[in-house]
Amino acid sequence: MSNALAIAAVTAVLRDLLNDGLINQNVASNLGNTVTVTVLPPDLVLTSNDNQQEDKLNLFLYQVTPNPGWRNVGLPSRNSNGDRVTNPPLAVDLHYLLTAYSKEPFHSEILLGYAMQLLHETPVLTRNAIRTALGPPSPPFNGSDLPTAYQSLSAAALADQVEQIKIAPQPMGTEEMSKLWSALQTHYRPTAAYQVSVVLIESQRSTKSALPVRQYNLLALPFQTPVIERVQATSGEDSVDVGSPLLIRGQQLLGNQTRVRLNTLEVSLPDIQSVLVGMDLPAVNDRQISLPLASPPFPAGSLRAGVQSLQVLHEVNFDTPADPHRAIESNVAAFVLRPGIARNINNDFQITLSPAPSEPNQLPSHFLDLQLTLNTSPEQRVQILLNQTTAVNPLSYRFSAEPRTTDTTALRFHLRHVQPGRYLIRVQVDGATSMLLSDPDAASPTFRQYIAPSVVMPP
Repeated sequence: MSNALAIAAVTAVLRDLLNDGLINQNVASNLGNTVTVTVLPPDLVLTSNDNQQEDKLNLFLYQVTPNPGWRNVGLPSRNSNGDRVTNPPLAVDLHYLLTAYSKEPFHSEILLGYAMQLLHETPVLTRNAIRTALGPPSPPFNGSDLPTAYQSLSAAALADQVEQIKIAPQPMGTEEMSKLWSALQTHYRPTAAYQVSVVLIESQRSTKSALPVRQYNLLALPFQTPVIERVQATSGEDSVDVGSPLLIRGQQLLGNQTRVRLNTLEVSLPDIQSVLVGMDLPAVNDRQISLPLASPPFPAGSLRAGVQSLQVLHEVNFDTPADPHRAIESNVAAFVLRPGIARNINNDFQITLSPAPSEPNQLPSHFLDLQLTLNTSPEQRVQILLNQTTAVNPLSYRFSAEPRTTDTTALRFHLRHVQPGRYLIRVQVDGATSMLLSDPDAASPTFRQYIAPSVVMPP
């Protein structure tokens, strides 16, 4: 790659190319005047003391732009630890104005025509041409007469960069040319614009290289992304109770090795299928997976009520010690896992009501203790909902659970100033509400109304 001297080196090579071309074409003899090739800003080409006896051809670098094809090569240049791993090249395109100066008629046009023909016939600067132009002069010249800046350009390494330098004419409209010459604050002369591409400037700073790969492992698989379309209970409801199987519906759910992630818990498909043995559930296939929400396959006490996230994961085995490798993940689907009030061996709900300290001249207060089928963490918001069933105008109450310091299924609620009567009980954990039971007998006096779980508040 080139270094920071490359931009000046390109200008020097182009000037040498134009100068040699004019000499080889014997342009000075044809014009009857000497011809000089300069690389100065247009306002400095003709000084106040210049009598314009010489014809001049000037090459001016007026703009440098990033090269779009190379600008992102070698990125990123640093790893996550901040160590430099590559030296990405600074890739730039150079934009030149080629201008002819003369006080004689037709001389400017002749000079510009020869120069444009020369650049047209030299669309690429060869490596040998660059080395010749930037190298030491041939004897009897020793180069001591050359400007100091020019002598240093041989170290630009321009001939060694990966991509060769290409020269192409650049169309420029009248308006753009007028604005450019107005900015240069000098008189307009016959001009042609050229783009020189691409100059690659690269740092030589030390980089951190990785050790060679000892063994390559390649596994080709058809690309299939699992997609979860719906998550619901096997009964068809969107909300799911603990202990009830979950049905995951979608496309391309089965992979080489399939796992299901529920929040932060993961279970493999063989573990799921071992639990499904003997259960009357939909078969596991590419479009559906039945997932029991119980222990097993999940560890005891690991499930909590509330909104749950679910993903299907496909893993790949490369026959290496770190197998299996995570390959493809499905979209994240959400469902609500409802809490439930636990029952004892007699199938009665585990609900206990006990007296609590009461305020004078107020209705008595009570502690209501119950057991849930799911653990609750101290951070979860737990409330109890009471709905009266024995009054013409039924009352309703809402109380928050007493503070908890650990994960637990045992909850206590302090019920204050609750009117006597029978109340249906629902527990709400982070917005997920437990279900009520209704009378299954359509001929009963309750007409299939909600009947449990409930508690009777004494007077």
